[in-house]
Amino acid sequence: MRRLQIEHQTTYEYSETVTLLPHKLLLRPREGHDLRIESADLAISPAHHLQWQRDVYGNSVAWARFVEPSNRLSMVSRLVLQHYDDQPLDFLVADFAVFYPFQYEAAERVDLGPYLLPVFVSDQPLLSAWLRPFWQPGQVVETYVLLDTINKAIARDFAYQQREQAGVQTPATTLAHRSGSCRDSATLFIEACRNLGLAARFVSGYLCSTPVTQGQGATHAWAEVYLPGAGWKGFDPTSGQVVGNDHIAVAVSRHPELIPPVSGSFLAATPQSPRMQVAVQVVEIQT
Repeated sequence: MRRLQIEHQTTYEYSETVTLLPHKLLLRPREGHDLRIESADLAISPAHHLQWQRDVYGNSVAWARFVEPSNRLSMVSRLVLQHYDDQPLDFLVADFAVFYPFQYEAAERVDLGPYLLPVFVSDQPLLSAWLRPFWQPGQVVETYVLLDTINKAIARDFAYQQREQAGVQTPATTLAHRSGSCRDSATLFIEACRNLGLAARFVSGYLCSTPVTQGQGATHAWAEVYLPGAGWKGFDPTSGQVVGNDHIAVAVSRHPELIPPVSGSFLAATPQSPRMQVAVQVVEIQT
């Protein structure tokens, strides 16, 4: 078990006083048998009303509704949590799904339907061609080995590129440029899985350390694939790793653009380009 402390600060500064419309915050990790939250504090300025709810995916969503205008918006999330996923490879796949291809059971397939449908439909022929070295019709391979090979291939063959623009690249763009952000690599992996008939979803959260800055942290994105018998298993195509206790999941979605950490809008008398600053720190608490 690891105890982790997370601080996530987001600040917007405006050149004049604006009216802040409701903001949606996805900052609270998904609790379960592998993750427990010890303490959580969310400080927001200016004055506001805060309302919590669960969305269709079971994510914890905070809605901030502001009661006064301001030229500055500040949101600081502070968390202490316990992470128990020390052995991410300790899982068993159901006998019928050990080897690919396989078919999901009818009852599960109904619920998995949205995670089987591609988001970028027009990119599917390109994905089929890209996947050919990994699997071809008529071939039988171990399901986990297939996923692990694709995951590692993206990490090996595609350059990481930090992008400030909102949204994700299409898989076609990522394939053409051979580069992308973590969310672009996750999207490529997810759409590749769906091309193969495997249910996959997008995950946003935190990474305890990065190859560049050990001991710090970052917002991060990866993928989960539903494996019968094992459930939703995380794959991080940015690093090529199976997800373990370095990864803290905050939100999941079928679509990679639906779960940014902070989203909202404002009204202003003149056009605005607010200055945004984001700082994330994820550190292990030594016991």
